[in-house]
Amino acid sequence: MFQPNNLSPDSSYIRPAKRGKHKIFIGMAPGVGKTYKMLEEAHQLKQEGIDVVIGVLETHGRKDTAAKAMGLEVIPKKTIIHKNINLQEMDTEAILARSPQLVLVDELAHTNIPGSLREKRYQDVEVILAAGIDVYSTVNIQHLESLNDLVARITGVVVRERIPDILLDEADAVVVIDVTPETLEERLREGKIYANDKIEQSLENFFQRRNLIALRELALREVADTVEEEANTSISTGQICNVHERVLVCVSTYPNSIQLLRRGARIASYMNARLYTVFIADPERFLTKEESLHIHTCEKLCHEFGGEFIHVKSNNVPQAIAQVAATRHITQIVIGESQQPRWKRFFKGSFTQRLMELIRDQKIDLHIIATEK
Repeated sequence: MFQPNNLSPDSSYIRPAKRGKHKIFIGMAPGVGKTYKMLEEAHQLKQEGIDVVIGVLETHGRKDTAAKAMGLEVIPKKTIIHKNINLQEMDTEAILARSPQLVLVDELAHTNIPGSLREKRYQDVEVILAAGIDVYSTVNIQHLESLNDLVARITGVVVRERIPDILLDEADAVVVIDVTPETLEERLREGKIYANDKIEQSLENFFQRRNLIALRELALREVADTVEEEANTSISTGQICNVHERVLVCVSTYPNSIQLLRRGARIASYMNARLYTVFIADPERFLTKEESLHIHTCEKLCHEFGGEFIHVKSNNVPQAIAQVAATRHITQIVIGESQQPRWKRFFKGSFTQRLMELIRDQKIDLHIIATEK
């Protein structure tokens, strides 16, 4: 990502007029090793000839982290007087004047001291990136704006310092620093995260095992979403890179569609997959009142399962299903066994066979579910 050049760190050069690259190290909670990993990579880049400086580093008294920062240039913080107290903040202007190739910025969600030029640290990072300087930064998953309410429900803690989701979307790289909840608890008990007087309180509150498990899943999912979106926008061959499973249930006016939808929802639940339901309406005929009510029931049930209901008009059902599968990046399709009379299957061909031919290149698994007649 950050390519070394032949210039020494002290050499002067004209910085290209382009935005710097941003790499974010994200984790499920304090103490997973985000800052340590950032420093580790910074040392490697320095050895390769990259001009690296520390813009701001929050060690929180962690000896291993402080030791890992040794040997890296630190840009002194600036002093801001707030309520007659001298407080220190990252000196963005000094970083711009120093103009390194890469700057390390810890705790991206930090709120700056009142009186600072910018309210949030991530806004300082935007200024640095706009100047063509690359940035490594760290953040915990609970600081992501869109997850705020969910994190509050999981942990009972309302996170006040938040960053907009677009920062992850626009980042050039997002790396999840992952450890098991057991490892994190062990680090906490050994005093590697907080001081001894805070250990038990932390274990009883934010660092409860169930909280850590849920936060870990959130962090891994968020990065998986980012990776999948980036992969799909960069692939030019028309192929799709699916990180998540996506289940599409195909319902019809037949009453057994309810059974099919419930079965598809269970499959989605087992796979921890997103659920979609599609109904293909024949544009040349109107639904009866009973059929319309049935489809409405399917849609309502789909929403109760947390899925998305898709209504399409087409007189070519297999092709319409295949098109929906392609646009929604479906990995699993659930259909009922054919209700066509045998003479129709003989003359028109099997619906299942036609659908299989259309989705073969998409690498989609097809589930044919037997339902009660």
